Amino acid sequence: MKTNRILALPASALLALAALASSPLLAGEIVGKVKFAGNAPPPAKVAVTKDQAVCGKVEHVEESLLVGPDKGVKNVVVNVTDPKDNKPMPACSKDPVVDQNGCKFVPRIQIVPAGQNIDIVNSDGILHNIHTRSKANGEFNKAQPKFLKTMKQKFDKPDVVSVKCDVHSWMSGYIVVAGNPYYALSDAAGTFKIADVPAGTYTLQYWHEKLGTQTRQVSVPATGSVTADFEYAAK
Repeated sequence: MKTNRILALPASALLALAALASSPLLAGEIVGKVKFAGNAPPPAKVAVTKDQAVCGKVEHVEESLLVGPDKGVKNVVVNVTDPKDNKPMPACSKDPVVDQNGCKFVPRIQIVPAGQNIDIVNSDGILHNIHTRSKANGEFNKAQPKFLKTMKQKFDKPDVVSVKCDVHSWMSGYIVVAGNPYYALSDAAGTFKIADVPAGTYTLQYWHEKLGTQTRQVSVPATGSVTADFEYAAK
């Protein structure tokens, strides 16, 4: 007489199998460096015209174009525009934060999942007024006095959201709302990496707040990486 035997696996093995099942079997990386052709001007000083006691503690400079010594461009958003797997951007373990600190938005640019709450924090202890504009998500315009430390806001549709302060005109930032996980933000050296991209040919988009949007085709291998360097023309 035959009996069925159930093989019991340790918890570590079960976790490993679950991780394997959830990851693409044939996936590679897109890596690269974004550069600026020509000589970028040094960041200009920004005049602080209000709330000098708080906003004037540190020098403000124009951060819309930050180019490193080797021409690498910081804060370029690189993303796959036509993913094949319809996979959403996973939620962050903690809600992303936009901090008004020193009368500037910190970070200036960040990528957040569509539909996740964002903490808008006032670390300055003075009146700010958050004013966002975007094509897909409408407008958000709300005062944040010093006693209102944190406000919640979310954006449900993939988009680039411009963030301003109506009290301090020099304050500027961007929230990039991602609908899929295939996004990256270039670092101070201009380098980026998008991991776990299923093998295939895609349109890769480069967005920069001052240099604009460009695209190119890229073929991702089943394993390993593909290099997708890009150079913005001098303006």
